[in-house]
Amino acid sequence: MVDWRRISVVMSAAVIVLSACTSGEAPQPPRQPVATTPDAAGADTGYADLVDRIGPSVVTVQVDQGVGSGVVLRPDVVVTNHHVVGQRREVTIAYADGSQSAGTVLATDTVTDLAVVRTERKNLPVPEFRTQLPRPGERALAIGSPLGFQNSVTAGIISGLHREIPGSAGQTQSLVDLIQTDASISPGNSGGALLDVAGRVVGINEAYIPPTAGAVSLGFAIPSATVLDVAEQLLADGTARHPYLGVSLGRLTPDIQQRLGVRTDHGALVLGVDQAGPAAGSGLRAGDVLVTFGGKDIRTVEDLLAELRRTEPGHRVAMTVVRGDARQQVEVSVGSRTG
Repeated sequence: MVDWRRISVVMSAAVIVLSACTSGEAPQPPRQPVATTPDAAGADTGYADLVDRIGPSVVTVQVDQGVGSGVVLRPDVVVTNHHVVGQRREVTIAYADGSQSAGTVLATDTVTDLAVVRTERKNLPVPEFRTQLPRPGERALAIGSPLGFQNSVTAGIISGLHREIPGSAGQTQSLVDLIQTDASISPGNSGGALLDVAGRVVGINEAYIPPTAGAVSLGFAIPSATVLDVAEQLLADGTARHPYLGVSLGRLTPDIQQRLGVRTDHGALVLGVDQAGPAAGSGLRAGDVLVTFGGKDIRTVEDLLAELRRTEPGHRVAMTVVRGDARQQVEVSVGSRTG
């Protein structure tokens, strides 16, 4: 989402200098231009046909001075990011043909950062959603409204799967188990479509790491399988249920490691245990460091959140805990909560 009050765009004009050269040869009369069609010229239209077809399925979501994107989920429902709509219940939806209509936010989910919006306009074109994860190296297109430039298209590849943005767990649980792409994503792309070359939606664009952090084309999207699961729950019940462990977590720093005297340099630090939550009877306590979950190594809080998201509520999971210089096994029956 982009806030126009915080952004100033400086445009500079590029000057193209045309120069003529002479030689000892007699000048030749100018050739007459020959009109050609793209087919006759052998022109490569790239992804133009795909964009023409899918473009109307991607919308712009306007909230006060902010702008984000959305993707048609049903003929009168758009899915976008929770952080695009925030606490608003009424937004404006702008379409690829230049028209606008009102939109009503039906429900949101903070855990996955998704929201569903009903549009006044009906019969919107619903794209195909691909629930199977793409493979790293597949070509990808992002369509959205970066900085408010509606229906902008960028191209790249799928760079990776099951990505977590380092250090994000302290701010939000949504930035885990994401698709990584080098198709350029900018403020305003949030909620837009990440497509494969067949025009299927493989994800909803979520976040990017800015160049100021030393990144080059590091964008992330929520996989379509997660989008569809959560969106259907939101439309049916107004809420979405998620696996829940009942612990608050923090990053294990060298300083904390030294003060606690734990014999591990990685893992998810337990800051507290919800006494009414699933982990209350497991023996976990503040200062413990979780280093495995369901047999998977845990190096960061984001690792644990990603593994937890893939776990069905009610499933009993074994975890390895480091407490001081000792290791022990505990088991927790994963609960559920709404987002």
